[in-house]
Amino acid sequence: MSEFDHRPQSTKAAILVPFAIVTLIWGSTWLVIRDQLGVVPPSWSVSYRFLVAGLAMAAYAKFRGESFRLGAGGLLFALAIGVFQFVMNFNFVYRAEQFITSGLVAVVFAMLLVPNALFARVFLGQRLGGQLIAGSAVAMAGAALLFVHEARVDPAGPANALAGIGFTALAILAASTANVMQATRTAKRYPMHSVLAVAMLSGAGMDALLAYALAGPPSFEWRAGYVAGIVYLGLAASALAFPLYYRVLRVIGPAKAAYSSVIVPVIAMLLSTLFEGYRWSPLAAAGAAVTGLGLVIALSARRPNR
Repeated sequence: MSEFDHRPQSTKAAILVPFAIVTLIWGSTWLVIRDQLGVVPPSWSVSYRFLVAGLAMAAYAKFRGESFRLGAGGLLFALAIGVFQFVMNFNFVYRAEQFITSGLVAVVFAMLLVPNALFARVFLGQRLGGQLIAGSAVAMAGAALLFVHEARVDPAGPANALAGIGFTALAILAASTANVMQATRTAKRYPMHSVLAVAMLSGAGMDALLAYALAGPPSFEWRAGYVAGIVYLGLAASALAFPLYYRVLRVIGPAKAAYSSVIVPVIAMLLSTLFEGYRWSPLAAAGAAVTGLGLVIALSARRPNR
């Protein structure tokens, strides 16, 4: 075995490349989601997004020759992913952005690494190595600096801030549940793209029922930016990003995979600098630098044995 073969899985190109693609795409979604809010109720926007994503995923699964005969167990698994990932997670995220800035939502969502690591320990028996814990601590410190900065400049009052952070925390728990489910042996028994197609389409249906109950009949905004946003969020941020993310997660584990959510706020803030005139303070710059350092430390750690 060569010296190269002893590298941690998370430092190899087969992991780093999809990890980078997912992180770049999801770093841009916060701006797009922000633009989706206004005319169309959030649950309807979520439903349209995953209808587009589910149809694209179904077409891709069919192209790959994957079977949709999942059996009762496979269908229940797909429905559970749909509920946690494509209904609860995104409905909470969209509502959070009604109360606090997209940058602050992205920063709070970086805390995903905490329940991912804990749930992986409890339900998958994955140990947390010292280097992973150290990297997590460093990255959390960076995220905390970003949080402090965003909280200082957030024009919303305390009540709005608490509501937005609360919705984001609920989204984190739902997303983490779906993440850990994807790392189980059950998930590996079924073709990923077929399962995701069923999860997204069933999620879109449940989102539509929720939207109808909360906001009434469907509404749509034919503004070019809104339509382009639905297409981008459905195809790039969902149909492309989720299979890549879940493949990475199955190799390096939920804890390390969650570091995509740690670096995403930095990308979101960089894009905000380009497109929203975001101004970097010394505190924000320090937070971004510390977050990146924690990411490097954690991803270079070997995955501990069970």
